[in-house]
Formats: sequence, C-alpha cells, structure tokens
Amino acid sequence: MSDKKKIRVACVGNPNCGKTTLFNALTGSRLKVANWPGVTVEKIEGQTSYEGYEIALLDTPGIYSLTCYTIEEKVTRQCVMDDDIDVIINIVDASSLERNLYLTLQLLELGKPVVLALNMMDIVKERGMEIDLHRLPEMLGDIPVVPVSAAKRTGLDILLHAVLHHYEEEKGAEYTLQYPEEIENKIAKLEVMMQAHYPTHSSVRWHAIKLLEDDEEVKSEHPIQVGNIVDKSYEKEIISCKYAYIESVVKEVLFHKSRKAATTDKVDRLLTHEWLGLPTFLCIMGLVFFLTFTIGDALKGVFEMALELFSEKAGAFLLRIGTADWLISLIVDGIITGVGGILTFLPNICILFFALAILEDSGYMSRVAYVMDSIMGRVGLSGKAFLPMILGFGCTVPAIMATRALETEQDRKKTMIITPFMSCSARLPIYVIFSEMFFPDCAGLVAFSFYVIGMAVAIIAALVLNRIQKGHENNSLLIELPEYKRPNGRTVGIYVWNKLKDYLTKAGTTIFLASIAIWFLLNFGVTGMVEDTADSFGAVIGRLLVPVLAPAGLGMWQIAVALISGISAKEVVVSSFSVLFGVSNTNSAAGMAAIVANVQAVNPAFGPLNAYCLMLFCLLYIPCVAAVATIKKESGSWKFTARLMVFQILTAWLFATLVFQIGSLFIS
Repeated sequence: MSDKKKIRVACVGNPNCGKTTLFNALTGSRLKVANWPGVTVEKIEGQTSYEGYEIALLDTPGIYSLTCYTIEEKVTRQCVMDDDIDVIINIVDASSLERNLYLTLQLLELGKPVVLALNMMDIVKERGMEIDLHRLPEMLGDIPVVPVSAAKRTGLDILLHAVLHHYEEEKGAEYTLQYPEEIENKIAKLEVMMQAHYPTHSSVRWHAIKLLEDDEEVKSEHPIQVGNIVDKSYEKEIISCKYAYIESVVKEVLFHKSRKAATTDKVDRLLTHEWLGLPTFLCIMGLVFFLTFTIGDALKGVFEMALELFSEKAGAFLLRIGTADWLISLIVDGIITGVGGILTFLPNICILFFALAILEDSGYMSRVAYVMDSIMGRVGLSGKAFLPMILGFGCTVPAIMATRALETEQDRKKTMIITPFMSCSARLPIYVIFSEMFFPDCAGLVAFSFYVIGMAVAIIAALVLNRIQKGHENNSLLIELPEYKRPNGRTVGIYVWNKLKDYLTKAGTTIFLASIAIWFLLNFGVTGMVEDTADSFGAVIGRLLVPVLAPAGLGMWQIAVALISGISAKEVVVSSFSVLFGVSNTNSAAGMAAIVANVQAVNPAFGPLNAYCLMLFCLLYIPCVAAVATIKKESGSWKFTARLMVFQILTAWLFATLVFQIGSLFIS
C-alpha cells in the first residue's frame, strides 16, 4: 500500500501547442486509454510521481476556448470543471502567446490552481524572440510560469515542482480580470444569485460570466431566473475585453516577433491566395506523387529481388523436406505471393508518408483547409471539414475520428460520408501497379489524377447531400494559421515509422489472412481441391457479380473476387491479382508483363480504359473493414453505416460506368 499522497492534474491547451508531447514526456509509457463517459473521444490517463506525490495526469483534447461547440471542446470543459481535478497545467505555445492566452484567462477565472507551461521555448530562441518571464506571471495574477521544451524534455522537474507547490500553497486563488463597470456590476449580482441557489458551488465568478454570455450549457445546468440582469448576451464585449488585455500583456512581455511574422505573411501571399492557393496545393501534391513514383520505383527493385529469391528458396526448401503439394502452393503461391507483393511497395509508401509529414509539421496543411474554406462553404461545410479529408490521404480511420472536431452532428455525418472518397495510402499500391502496367509513360500523372478525382467526388457528394438535406452555407472557418517552421526530424521520423509499422502490421495480419482465404477460394470447389480455378468457389462468387460489373468494363470474375477481398484491406486487391493470375512478383517488370498477358488471355479487350475504371472503382467503393467499424463507432448507428456503404458502392459503379461507356465511344 503506497503512502504517497495523490493528486489529479489535467493537461489543457490549444491544438498544436505540444500538449500531448509534454504529457508523454511526463508520464512515459504509464498510460491508460478509455472513452470519456457518454462519448467516443478517447481519454488518456498517465501516472508519474514526484516529491512524495503520486500524480495522475489527464491528457484532454485540444481546445481554443471553454465556450463549447464540438464534442472535444465539451469533453475538455467537463474535465476542467470536475471537482476531482486538483491542478490544471495550461500548456501554451510560447511562440504564439496571443492566441494561447485567451484560454489561459478563462482557466484562471475558474478559481482552480493553474500552472502555465511555456512550451516550445527552444523555438522561441531559434526565432530570435524573447519573453519576459518575470513580467508575464505578474500580469496573470502571479501564477507559476515555467518554460519547458517537451520535445527536448527540459524543464519537466521544475514544472512538477511548481504543480505541487501551487497545489499546496494556493488551493485555487481566483484571478480576476476587471471588465467595464456595467459588466462587473452584473457579474456581482449574478454571483450573489449563484451563491444563494448553490452555496457550495465552486467557480462562482466563472459561472456568473457564462450566464452573462448566455451560455446554453450553464443555463441548463443552473436554471435560475436572470432575466432582470441579463438583458442580452454580453459574450462579444467579454471577448473584446479579454483580447484587449492579452494585447497589453503581449506588448509588455514579448519582443522581436515581427521579423518572423513578416516572413510568414510573405509566403502566405502565395499559398493562401484566393486564386493561386488551390493550384499551388495541387502542384505540391503533384510533386509529392512524382517523387513517390520516381524515387520509390528506383528503390523497390531491391525488395523485388529479395522477394523473388525468398520465394524460390522457400519453395525449394519445402520441396526438399517432402511438403505436400497443396501446402507448398498455399505457402508460396498464397502467403508469400500475397503478403510479399504488398511489401515491395514499402518505398513508395515511405516516401508518401515522409512528404505528408513534412507538409504537416511545417504548418502548411492548415493553409490547405483555409484555401478550401470557400469551396467547402458552397457545399454546406466549413473548411474545417477538409482537415479530416486531408488526413484521409494517410488513413481513413484517423480521418473519420477527426470529424469529432466539427460542431454539429449533421456536419460530422456528412463529413464521414465524403471522407472515404479520399485516396488513402492503402490504395497507393493499386495505383502504382495498374498505372505502371497500363500507363507506363505517365504512371505518376495517372495515379495523381485519382487524388484529384477523390477530392472532386467528395465535394460533389457533399453538394448533393446539402441539397437533399436542404442545408445552407456554413459560417466562415476559424482556424489557426501557425507560423511556418522547419520540420522537426524526430517528429517526422516518428510519424513515418508509426505509419510504416501500421502498414507492416496490416501485412502480417489482415493481408496474411486474406491471402490464405483467397487461396482457399481459388483452389477449392464443390468437389474439393480443383486443378482449374474456373471451377473454384471464388469463380462461382465472381460470376454472380460479372453482369453488374460489366457496364463498368470490369466483367471478369477474377476482378469481382479481387474487389470483394479488397474490403478487408485495399492493398489486398493487388495481392489478390498476384494469387488469381499466378504471378509471384507482381511489382517487377516481368511480373507486371505476366499479369497483363494473363488478364488479356481471359479478356483480350481489357486495356488501359478498363484498368483506369478498375482503379476508379477501387477509389470510390467501400472503405476497408477497419474504416467501416470506425464509422459505426463514431456515428453510433449501423443504419447510417449501412447506408453509407450502399451509397459508396453505387457512387463507384456510377462513375466507373460513366467513364467506361463514354471512353468506349472514343477508343475503338
């Protein structure tokens, strides 16, 4: 039994302030993940100890204000209002004081002990800026202000010491920002009413201010008659007072910022320009895919040779030890061919994730959402909805989870419907293999076209849904545009490694099992093991779908089987072709030529147009099982999830059919 005293500490801060990095630095691997009560947002708790205390830390979702609109904002507000929270660590991006201090002032009004952690002080120093660490705490009610660098793990001991000292000494000294006399008089009257109705209530002044702001949640939780005091919402006046005070704080404590801001403004004149912003984004993404193909293809030859050698050695070894023919076929033609074929795409995947990490860490991705705001507004969504769509370039699962940041349930569901149309990294192997097989002279351009088509189809779908639901144009986007910075090598490396680890894990689990299942479907039929795959269970299932897929130029049972298998994971479409057409090294020049020959042996008319329609269908039809499960979890409805799946199948079939039928008119 531990004799240590226990306290609970909440880590609170704006998005992108380094809050989670600091939380991880303080807690290490002692983490526990669960869901906040009543919502799907993850609650992450960690443990650490210091000077005889056992400290439980909570990592809350990033927010800009305690005025709640999104699920994540409500979760954080619920957490900091909880009486179980003893101290709040307010993590602040020291290089963006003006933006971060608005939340700080709100937290101080709660009356709980608040410790200000000035994170990213190393960046402040790199940029040639200075912060007066004596004057800043004076202007915030003499709270502890501790400079730290979460990335470099500096200042952590001092921060924990400040937390414990402030908890023991202050016990929640309330900081009072003085508002104009009219507002202060109303706050005083509301405080008296709150104390009369709720005598044991904490944070009385904060709740009085929220009643004056006409906060719906506070009004519902504290139904007292305030009509004779609150004649209108004073939210704008209160916000103006806070920002006016923040401006005076920044002027007194922050020096030499204008030089860096001027550089950011110059770059943004191009990257966020009304007319040039979107073409610039498309050019940048085009460059990303040019590098993905050129450098990736140069490196993947090593993987191809290794796979071919391993396949030959494995087959020879199994034959030498007297392994049954069916088992050799399962291991070599099923597992090694299926899983190994996917692994040869690692260089392409690595380069794609490296480029996305650079764009994200430099601060550019926020600009993309800003540029897309006007377009998204016309289809009934804000530019904020484009952030999950951008995440969809990497993986649909976290992209769907990112819809939590949207204000309304309708916006969340609409964004869930359109986000799977974005080309996730799992689709990249499909684009690489079929583009290089059927469009060898412009493979990169063809692959890039699907990223543009995915965004276009998502926007068209959002427009149609908005018209059906009789929606309206959304309010303009309010989003942080951080200053540009040099990407951190460690951050980029961790991002790329985590994504590659997920990819390898999928290859070792989902794709492994799918390859075995496909092998059994193609090697067994009603009479048992078959010599000809045309007599297999897979062929029977595929032939049922041939009449449906034929108008889209995909009328082969092998394609139907590959598309079905792709629901487990999109990469499986490629490994399925390897197994279906008996080619062990799909990604090599010889392997691709063999697949083209085998496909055209079944259907001589199958050419570039058919291949393009196949890639288009793979882009637009049902996302993987993991994404479907995430959609169900986030929406809380199987009915909604089923409708989404039907909608995407119909969309994929419609677009693929239109392209094939119109293309056939021009291609004889």
